[in-house]
Amino acid sequence: MKRRALLQGAAAAALLGPLTIRSALAQSASPDVLKMAPQSNLTSLDPIWTTATVTNNHGYYVFDTLYGGDLDLKPQPQMAEGHEISTDGKTWRIRLRDGLTFHDGAPVKPADCIQSLKRWCQRDPYGQLLAKVVEAWNAPDERTIEIKLTRPFPMMLDLLAKADNPPFIMPERLAQTDANKQVTEMTGSGPYKFVPSEYVSGSRAVYERYEGYKPRSEAPSRNAGGKVANFKRVEWHILPDPATAASALTKGEIDWWERPLADLQPLLARSADINREVIDKAGRGSIMRLNHLQPPFNNPKVRAAVRLAVNQEDYMRASQGDDSSTWQICRNLWWRGTPYYTGEQEDLMPQSLAKGKAALKESGYNGEKVVIINPTDFPDIGPLGDVTFDLLKQLGMNVEMAASDWGTVIQRRNSREPVEKGGWSIFHTTGAAIGWGNPALSNLVRGPGAKGWFGWWDSAPAEVLAEEWLYAPDEATQKKAAATLGRLALEEVATIPLGQFVIRTAYRKSLTGMLPGSAPYPWGLKRA
Repeated sequence: MKRRALLQGAAAAALLGPLTIRSALAQSASPDVLKMAPQSNLTSLDPIWTTATVTNNHGYYVFDTLYGGDLDLKPQPQMAEGHEISTDGKTWRIRLRDGLTFHDGAPVKPADCIQSLKRWCQRDPYGQLLAKVVEAWNAPDERTIEIKLTRPFPMMLDLLAKADNPPFIMPERLAQTDANKQVTEMTGSGPYKFVPSEYVSGSRAVYERYEGYKPRSEAPSRNAGGKVANFKRVEWHILPDPATAASALTKGEIDWWERPLADLQPLLARSADINREVIDKAGRGSIMRLNHLQPPFNNPKVRAAVRLAVNQEDYMRASQGDDSSTWQICRNLWWRGTPYYTGEQEDLMPQSLAKGKAALKESGYNGEKVVIINPTDFPDIGPLGDVTFDLLKQLGMNVEMAASDWGTVIQRRNSREPVEKGGWSIFHTTGAAIGWGNPALSNLVRGPGAKGWFGWWDSAPAEVLAEEWLYAPDEATQKKAAATLGRLALEEVATIPLGQFVIRTAYRKSLTGMLPGSAPYPWGLKRA
C-alpha cells in the first residue's frame, strides 16, 4: 500500500538523517529518568470521566485501587489489607492497609474510597450493576469500608479489581465532582505524582516518584502486587509522527515506544539495541461504534446494512499491515481467547457489500448525513475510519469525514446532538480483549441507554441478560446468558467488531524488568 511505503521511506530517512525532535529528547539517558512515547496524546486526565486507554494508563500512575487483577486475572488486595463477608453475603467490610496517604500528605480514609466508588458507579457499566443493590455505604472506623447490600453480589472482588477503567481512589473532595464533569486536579495515592506545571497537551506529560508510596511486598503482577517505582521521573513524550518515534527509539532518545506502527516493525527489528515484545497476549479488539440516538443509525435496519457489508480483513490490513500473524478476523463481540467466544457468526457478518447494499435499499435510509469522527494522530485507529468512509460511500450513503486529533474525538463523542449541531454518527476505537471479556465488563454488549457508553444503545433485554449472567447459579447458566447476550448485541448492532490484533511494544535493551500484561506500566523497570 502507498501509505506503508511512504511511512517506511520516511522512517528510513529519519533514522539516517538529522532529527527534528526537541532538545529534551536529545539529552543523554539518565538512570533516574524513563522516557516513553505513549500510544497517543493525553488530552483528558480524569480516568473516571473517559474510557480512553491512554487516560486509563495515566490513571494507574497517579491513583491506586482497592484490589488489582494479577496475570491470571485473579483479584488481589492492593490498597486493601483484606475483607470480611457476612454469612448472608449482604455485608462486605474492606480494611485499608495502614499508612496509605495521598500525594498532598493527607491519609487515605474510608470516606475517600466510598465517594470514589460512588462516582465510578455512575459511569461504569459494572459499577451500575453494583449500585442497584447497594443499601448503604458506611465507614465504621478510620480504616474500614462497609458496603451493605440488598442481595449478595458474587462478583464484588472481580468488580473492584477491574483492569480497564477501574474504580480509582481519589480524595473525597475530588470524588465529589459530578461524574459527568472532569476532575482536573491529579492528587492520588499511586506510585507517581503528576507534575501539572510540566504538562503540555500534544507535547508531554511528566510524573515524579511519590516517596510516600508504600508498595506491597508481593512481586508485581499485571495490576496487582508491589508497584515499585525505580525511576524518579517518567516523561511521556507525545510523538504522533511514527517516523520520528522510530528514530528517537533507535537513537536512544526515548527508552520505550508503547505502540510502534506495524509497518515500521521490520525497521525496528534490525536494531540490535531494541527489544520487541507482545506483552498483552490476549490482544486487542478494533470496533466501530454507531450513534443510536440520531439518524440514520437510530434505525436498526440501517445499522444492520453496515454490519452486513463490513469486511474485517480490509480494516486489519489498513491498520495493522499485511503481516497477518499479528491479527485475525473475529466476527463476534466476545473476542477470541476469552471465555465466551462462541465461534464466527458469519450469518450476521457475511462480509458482503452486495448484501449490505440490498439491506440499505430496504431500510428506509433517506440520505441522512453520516459524520465519522476520526483521529489523524492515532495509527491504530485512524485507518479504521478511512476504511469505513470508503465502505459507506460504496453502500451509497451520504458520508462526511470529520478528521481531528484523538483528544478532539474523545471530547466530541460525548455530544448527543444531531450532526448539524456538532454531534457524530460513528467513531472507532480499540480495547483490550480481556477488558471486554464478560457481560459486566463490556461496554460493547450492554444496553443501558442514556446511562451507557457513547452510542447509547438502549436494550432492556440486554440488561436483563447481564444480570442473569451476574447472578447465575452455575457456570453453564453464565455461558448461556453470555452467548445469548453476545448474539443479541451483534444482531441489533450495538457495536460492530472489526478484527483482533496484538501489539509488539518496543523498548531499549538497556531496560530490564519489563512486565507481561496488558498495559505499559513501569513497575519494576530498571536501567541496566
